[in-house]
Amino acid sequence: MTAASHRTGRAVPSRSATLHGRALAVLGAAASALVAAFVVMPGTLAASGPGEDFGRESELADAFRAAFVAYWNSGERAFPPDLDALVDYWFRYHVAKAVIAALLLSVLVAAGTLLWKAFLRADGPGAGKRFALASAGVLTTLLSLAAVMANVQGAAAPFASLLPLLPTGATGAADGALGAVLAQVGERLAVAPGAGEHAPAALDVMIGDFARHHEAMAAIAATVAVVLAVMSVPAWRRFGRTGPAERRTRRTLGSFGALAASAALFVMVVAVANTTTAAAPRPALLAFFEGGW
Repeated sequence: MTAASHRTGRAVPSRSATLHGRALAVLGAAASALVAAFVVMPGTLAASGPGEDFGRESELADAFRAAFVAYWNSGERAFPPDLDALVDYWFRYHVAKAVIAALLLSVLVAAGTLLWKAFLRADGPGAGKRFALASAGVLTTLLSLAAVMANVQGAAAPFASLLPLLPTGATGAADGALGAVLAQVGERLAVAPGAGEHAPAALDVMIGDFARHHEAMAAIAATVAVVLAVMSVPAWRRFGRTGPAERRTRRTLGSFGALAASAALFVMVVAVANTTTAAAPRPALLAFFEGGW
């Protein structure tokens, strides 16, 4: 006990604890700023010219639907100017979101590491609060990781990632000129490749980008699964070297190892599912246009 603690009768936080507290405060402020930036900034960062910053998703959807109809009816493989501008905008939008999400992930990993170390050192009533904070940190870190993965996928295949803005199923069929085009897309997708008339060039582009969309997620998910599996190994090794008397440390290491291994298994399932879809994209794309995706 320090001289100050003798005078006050209370324990005085150590210099290390004070530095950790300040570091957590800085990381918390950075995380809050990045969450706000993730929500607010991508549209502004993606806009490179007048009229390209879509304030609402409905504006983007309306512009894409009109451009999609024009593209299908053009009979050309290359995107017309309106659609090309939208695809470029959506690519930049996802790049901006992926970068911000990656920065947020880095901050959350750093904060989570400090919180778990503080939990392992803590005794008394404060330990429960630190455990709750550390657990919440793990959850938000996983959500940030999912955001990075989804936005890298969107940047890899921006045209395919715009397709969910189209109305599908019964909703799409009732939508005038767009409904007629969507019906034609569904009819063409239902025809086996090579059968009947030559498929429109737009359909080939759509199928190719849809396959690339799933190839990207397959590669991303496989990489993340390997990283998570590798991360679990040191935890299990330390778990094995930790004596039974250190129950909190063993419980924490075991929980982290199990979580990392489980997450790796789940992400690998995602990788396999996307690999399967990428190998045969046509049925999955048809299911989407029929309203089943």
